[in-house]
Amino acid sequence: MPANGTVYVNGEVEPSLSVNPLNPANLVGAWQEDRWSTGGAHGVLVGASSDGGKTWTRMMVPFSRCSGGNAGNGGDYERASDPWVSFSPSGTAYAMALVFSGISFAPGSSSGMRVAHSSDGGATWSAPQNLIADGANFLNDKGSITADPTDGNLVYAVWDRLTNDQHSVSELARSTDGGVTWEAPRAIYDPGASNQTIGNVVVVLPNGTVVSVFSEIDVPANAAQQSSLRAVRSTDHGVTWSAPLKIADEFPVATTTPNTGAPVRDSGVLGSVAQDRSGTLYITWEDSRFSNGARNGVAISRSTDGALTWSAPVQINADTATQAFVPTAQVRSDGVIAVTYYDFRNATVSGQTLPTDYWMVTSTDATHWTESHVSGSFDLDIAPQDSGLFLGDYQSLASSGSTFLPFFAQTNNGNISNPSDIFVAFSEPSGQAAQAPSAAAHTVTPRAAEPVVMTAAWQRRLDENLARIRRSRLLGRPR
Repeated sequence: MPANGTVYVNGEVEPSLSVNPLNPANLVGAWQEDRWSTGGAHGVLVGASSDGGKTWTRMMVPFSRCSGGNAGNGGDYERASDPWVSFSPSGTAYAMALVFSGISFAPGSSSGMRVAHSSDGGATWSAPQNLIADGANFLNDKGSITADPTDGNLVYAVWDRLTNDQHSVSELARSTDGGVTWEAPRAIYDPGASNQTIGNVVVVLPNGTVVSVFSEIDVPANAAQQSSLRAVRSTDHGVTWSAPLKIADEFPVATTTPNTGAPVRDSGVLGSVAQDRSGTLYITWEDSRFSNGARNGVAISRSTDGALTWSAPVQINADTATQAFVPTAQVRSDGVIAVTYYDFRNATVSGQTLPTDYWMVTSTDATHWTESHVSGSFDLDIAPQDSGLFLGDYQSLASSGSTFLPFFAQTNNGNISNPSDIFVAFSEPSGQAAQAPSAAAHTVTPRAAEPVVMTAAWQRRLDENLARIRRSRLLGRPR
């Protein structure tokens, strides 16, 4: 059964970027090309740069039919989504994508996860391998890939595998020979019947401990839905895993446009995790606890003991009177922390367009922050639609030397035939007195949240948003 929906030709969204540790001028990125309104895109494109991001060579890797996939090479899928890239310490690049055909769980539908690797900085790629290929009984979703920075032979791919009764587990496939072969996938965490995991991402600590971070949506039989950030740990390179560790409760409400109240598809419950050289972990996400449910701000928490315990969340977006969404974290080699995000501070209720800006806050100590302007304003109103205006469930942020590299989607003002593109920006903030590409920086005072006192209205908004997030995972269906 073919999937339904509208395709946004030339609509590029949801980018991922990685930097070659052997050659910091070598960047590899991936993104969705021609986004559909019902999930996925015609294909995933890969771009490589050998001059630090100034110029790029783009290429198709046959993850799906549009980019050369067919029954003979394992890529006979209508659409691809959720691109993710990672460099190993030996300079091998890995690219991973979700692939699917048809309407989720309908007869004849299928989904899987595919991985390719490059040993020449992204100039050429291996034939993609299927880590998993399922029929209509399962939906594989929201994958990521991490090359172990402590061992060039180890690579971890994680995702969630959803059943028709809305239950999903965290799946892992592992390579111990640099991506030549892959072990059979297996579940590493099961949240229980009717509950889901989503947004699984692996980080590897300097001592080799593997940490998989994800969101868990719990759907009790006779109680309100709940969402939380959690982690599981492995001290034997992914062979065995700990019980889940709670990072923080999540309270994301829907993002809507100031001018019309239309929905914006944001990162929802997804967290973005990064670590510094010492192994301190940082995670950022959207949360409404700082405004008692009125709007989402950017929350951040950190762990100095390998994900065992976490600090209380604080809000770090500068303009707390407007909605901020899709935060992304990174830590530079010198320890400067950065978080990028979109917000609506320049939009008005009466406006005919939707001015949206991309920002970055930086800090050297996770206590004092400065904000700088990355890009905008651009008109979000012309973005592809998928459960709302959509630039991606996530964006990307890398670093090379003293430079942060935001890698993000934005619209092309007034150009509906080319609604969105992927951009890279270059910023070299010190963390205390950041200088931005287009505006002077200013100080941000982090805000701690008051104890959560949930009201009926706030709980209703949370329930509605979590229900929307769960619906949006059913690929190929009308929204």
